[in-house]
Amino acid sequence: MNTLTSVNKDLFPRAIGVDEVNKFRKNEDHDIVKRLGFLRPEKIIIKNYPISKPATIFNASILINSKEEMSKVYARIIHGYYMYISSIVEIPIPLEDIYSGKITKNDYKADIVIYPSNRYDIFGAEDPRVYMINGDIYMTYTGRTLLYFSTEKYWKVVPVTAVYNPTTGKWIKKYIFTLEREKFRTLKGDKDAFLHKVGNTVFFFHRPSIENAGDLLLISRTEISHDADKVPKEIYVRNSVNLMDPAPFEIKLGWASPPINISSTRVVALVHTVEKEITAYKVIAIELEFKGDEIVITAVTPRYIMVPKESYEMIGDRPFVVFPCGMWRLSNDEVIITYGAADTFVGFGSLNMNELLSELDRGRIY
Repeated sequence: MNTLTSVNKDLFPRAIGVDEVNKFRKNEDHDIVKRLGFLRPEKIIIKNYPISKPATIFNASILINSKEEMSKVYARIIHGYYMYISSIVEIPIPLEDIYSGKITKNDYKADIVIYPSNRYDIFGAEDPRVYMINGDIYMTYTGRTLLYFSTEKYWKVVPVTAVYNPTTGKWIKKYIFTLEREKFRTLKGDKDAFLHKVGNTVFFFHRPSIENAGDLLLISRTEISHDADKVPKEIYVRNSVNLMDPAPFEIKLGWASPPINISSTRVVALVHTVEKEITAYKVIAIELEFKGDEIVITAVTPRYIMVPKESYEMIGDRPFVVFPCGMWRLSNDEVIITYGAADTFVGFGSLNMNELLSELDRGRIY
């Protein structure tokens, strides 16, 4: 057992099943995601900014309206390479374009909907996860704080959660969910985050990086308040649980897209990994059960279910990256995935739910 793992075990309680996970993990690829196409930056036309073409576009989330056969894609754009400042755009895209492959050929109009505007995100708004809770639309993204380029070592990035106001059509930056400042003064940053509600409990999935403890894959508990006091508001999460450790052939883990429900108490979540050999980003899935105060890892895909293999995933600003931020389950058990490809493109893929569950059964713990 290495020192890092020992520190992690002492810092937060561990989920049930966590010690069994890596007994199933193998350094093998079994890519089950069908590629549907990709968005490239030169095909995007930004309507509400003087420079109409982003330098690059990637790490996207998605909302789908099946009745209208439309989607809204929320993607991270880079305005330039000097300080690599990011904003988030909304792009309406017909589902037919995604399925037919037109997504790679067509031009699409976009609006910047989230941009740097406060001390939590002044140096960039990155990697949006968009999802719904109780009929409301939420977006959690990574904000580069005022300290990002300073000599200060801590609190450089934080998860910012915005809520969509359907009356005004605007996103309101409302919450900074994170660990308690006084208790975790050596928190370097917190990212890869989103909320998910199970029953009456709201869980916060996040990946804090703490000095002398490393990057931790956590699920915490929190509450959503719609009070009208000053926003954004810092809310400290509680009862955090450490979900799993990297396999021996990996450097770190992070949450990918918000999970999908498979029962009232079970979800399937995607986790991105960074493997050691060439630091490629790959994807696994885990099945979780929420049992009262306990979080149980019930299954893990032993093999990687998505790996960089297309040219637009292997060549770019950050080579060999597939980085899902969006996952939407359709009524026919098809799952649409949106992801960052080599930090240069937005990729689109589809996944059969039954095939995913079958792969999870190969690594069933409970």
